[in-house]
Order: sequence, then structure tokens, then C-alpha cells
Amino acid sequence: MKNLITGAEALWRALQEEGVKTVFGYPGGQIMPVYDKLVDYQDSIHHILVRHEQGAIHAAQGFARISGEPGVVIVTSGPGATNVITGVADAMTDSTPVVVITGQVSTAALGTDAFQEADVIGLTAPISKWNYQIRTADEVAWAVARAFYIARTGRPGPVVLDFSKDAQVGLTDFHFEKCNFIRSYIPNPKISDVAIKNAVTLLDAAEKPFVVFGQGVVLGHAEKELEAFLTKGDIPAGSTLLGLSALPSSFPLYRGMIGMHGNVAPNIMTNQCDVLIAVGMRFDDRDGGNLCPPGQGNPHRYRPGRNRQDYSRGSGHPGRRQNRPLPAYGKDAGAEASGMERFFRPLRRRGEGKSD
Repeated sequence: MKNLITGAEALWRALQEEGVKTVFGYPGGQIMPVYDKLVDYQDSIHHILVRHEQGAIHAAQGFARISGEPGVVIVTSGPGATNVITGVADAMTDSTPVVVITGQVSTAALGTDAFQEADVIGLTAPISKWNYQIRTADEVAWAVARAFYIARTGRPGPVVLDFSKDAQVGLTDFHFEKCNFIRSYIPNPKISDVAIKNAVTLLDAAEKPFVVFGQGVVLGHAEKELEAFLTKGDIPAGSTLLGLSALPSSFPLYRGMIGMHGNVAPNIMTNQCDVLIAVGMRFDDRDGGNLCPPGQGNPHRYRPGRNRQDYSRGSGHPGRRQNRPLPAYGKDAGAEASGMERFFRPLRRRGEGKSD
């Protein structure tokens, strides 16, 4: 017998299947069917009512950073959706997994400038990992499973589901299946043996290498691998602001935070080193100053003509602001056969003979 439920109830069941226990939100007209069904799930899902939608998205970001699980936001259409835009963009920049569910007018009213209608898909496409407009109740379980898979995996980030009113009240035969693969999405790029060998060769010849690491180390649970890498190579390191917790401040090779708000020593070392290794960071302008291509912006460019090696979990940032000749994209750096391990194993210590 079919298990027919509304799309609104299907959303709550799908969130349960994904292990969600806390959501942040603010109700409104076009998301009301979802809130009407919340009463049936209040024993298993804790809804935190905020005073403003922007508060919901930032609270969800904080929840995601502390728990390691995607933060969930539920808001209405139009102004409710546009009020979360800042947080979505921030989550994208800082690699924070959040799933944002926005109400939307009925599909028949889309594109008619209906009351509180906004092009949520168009607004969020450049600032999210993935967005999707749910137009039928049958799509709810599929879309939620896909959203959480994309938000969690690879380089984490925000996903937006635009939930039309008729999809919320329509009926569906609910069946949930976890998403573990999307053909067009590669969260863990294959590690390039050539890039690893080239990086080791470059480091072997270096006299004054320096490592700059960021939040990617924390997100990849690769703190121990980073420490082992630095120890093996006897390489000093500095952190970005979001990477501060990746190494203890007492670690002998740690030199402090880089950037305009950082310490003097690591900033000097980034410019004096002959090889700069970037691990899980994105070369923000607050870290390196002028990062414009040659001939653009301030003529005093960051590290002109120097060697840079980039180790990152995904290809979202490397090369966008810096010309890095040896990018090495890898899997989760905390995994057993991670690219980080393969990177430091052949590396010699400073002053020793050449690597194997």
C-alpha cells in the first residue's frame, strides 16, 4: 500500500533520515505548510525560532562548525529568502556546510512577479555548491538526500532548496534513499602522482621552504598529518585566521598567524622563503595583500616569481588568485592513504641527503 504524505511532511521525514535534530528558522506565508507539520516532529527535531532570517543562517553556520554536521535553515519566500543571502555567501567562502530551505510561490505563479516571489535559484547559483527548485512532492526525498551529500562531502559548503507551495501540499509515496554518488560531482579528486613527485623534487631543492595552512586542515581532520609533515621536513609554518586551531601554539615549528592582522615573523617568512606550500587555504587578500595578476592593481604584488605548491581538497580556489605552478588536489587529508601522507613520506629533512 502506498505511503501517501504531503511534500511538507516528506521534508521533515527526509530531515529525520539525514539525522537532523536541530533546525533554525522563521516562518512565513509560502513555507507555512512545512511549519504546520512541524508539530508532528517536535519531539525529534528541535526548531529554534530566530528574530530575523539572517540570524538563522549565521546560527546554522555556528552549529555546523561546532558539530561538524550541516546546519539547517528554513525560511519563507521573497524577503525571507533574500535575508539569508549574506550567510549563504559567507558559508561558501568559509567552507561551512549548511542546507537552506526556502519557501516559494506555486509553480503556476513563477515568473509572474507574484507576492513575495524572488528568483532564489538565480540569486544563489553563484554563491552555493548546489541549488534546486522542488516543484513536485515526489522530488522532496531525492532533493534532500542530494543536498546533504553535496553539503557534507569534498570541500563543504551551502546548498539551497527552493520549495514551491504546491510541492509542499502535494502528495507523494515517500521513500528515502541516501545519496552516496553523483556522476557529475567529484568530491575527492584523484591524487596526481606526478604532482606529488614534482612537489617533493621542488622541496628537496629548497633552502628556505615555508608552509601556510588554513581551515582545510581542520575540515579534513588532518592535524596529525600536518604535524608529521612539518616535523619530517623540519619546515616552519604559519596559519590563516580560520586555521589557527590546526596546530597547537606550542608546536616548535609554528610561527604564528599570517596576514594583515597576523604576526610579523610569518609574514616576513612568506616573502623570504624560496618555496611556499599552501595547505587547505585559499590565499585571501587579507593573507597576502595584492594578489592580482601581473599588470593589474598595485604593482607591489605578493611573492612575484616565487615557487608555490598548493595542496587542497578541491579545485574551487587554487589558481584563482595566485599563479601556482604545482597544484595537487587530493582526497580527505585525514584518510589512511591521504595525499598528505604520500606527500611527506619521501621528503628528506633539511640538511640530509636527497630523498628516496
